[in-house]
Amino acid sequence: MNHPVIARIRLNPHSQDVQRDLRDATQMHRTVMRMVPDHLGESPRHQTGLLYRLDETDTTSTLLVQAAQLDPHRLPTGYGTADIKSLSPMFTALRKGLGVRYRIVVNPAKRERLPTEHKGQRGRIVPLTGPDADQWWNRRATDAGLTLHTLTPTSTEPVRPRTSNAPRMRHSLLRYDGTATVTDPDALRDALLNGIGRAKPYGAGLLSLAPATTA
Repeated sequence: MNHPVIARIRLNPHSQDVQRDLRDATQMHRTVMRMVPDHLGESPRHQTGLLYRLDETDTTSTLLVQAAQLDPHRLPTGYGTADIKSLSPMFTALRKGLGVRYRIVVNPAKRERLPTEHKGQRGRIVPLTGPDADQWWNRRATDAGLTLHTLTPTSTEPVRPRTSNAPRMRHSLLRYDGTATVTDPDALRDALLNGIGRAKPYGAGLLSLAPATTA
C-alpha cells in the first residue's frame, strides 16, 4: 500500500502571499491545492487525500500538508522552506497498545435538533465549546481507534473563508494536544488518511502522531 507524504513548510512571514493566505482561508486552500497534480477531476482534494494544518507559535508559522503526492516547488516563490517525508514508517509502526502523542485541529459541531413540526428539515450546524467540545473529540478519537489519556484544548482564530456568492462562513476551530493509546490500528489508519470531522478544506482534520515518551 502506498502511504501519503507530508510536507512541513516553514512560512516566510515577509511573503505577501503568506500574509494574504493567513487572512483568508479560501486563499490558503487554493495555495495548498497548487501542490497536488493537475487534472484530478471534480474533487481533487478528496482524490489526493489532501489534509493540512497550520501550527503557529509566537515566532513561527508552520504549514503541514499531507497528500498522496505533493510538489512544494509549485508554491508561490518565497512562500517558505519545505521539507517532505514519507509517512510509511508511522503507518507501519501502528499496533494495538502503542502509546502516542497526538495533535489535531478540529471543528467540533453538531446539527441542531428541530421541533417535530419541522420534520423533514435539517437544523443548522452548531459549534461546540468547552466540555461539549472535549466530549466530541473524545468520541471521535474513540471511533478513530484511540483511547485518550490527556487532552489539552487550545483555541485558534476562527476561520472565515470568502465565497463569491454567499455570506462569509465561520468555522470555530480547536487544537487538541495530548497522549493516547492505539486500540484499533485499522480504524486509526483510516482516520489518518481521511481526516476527522468537518472543515477539512480550511485546515481541520489532520491528525499527527508521534511515539509517546517513556520515563
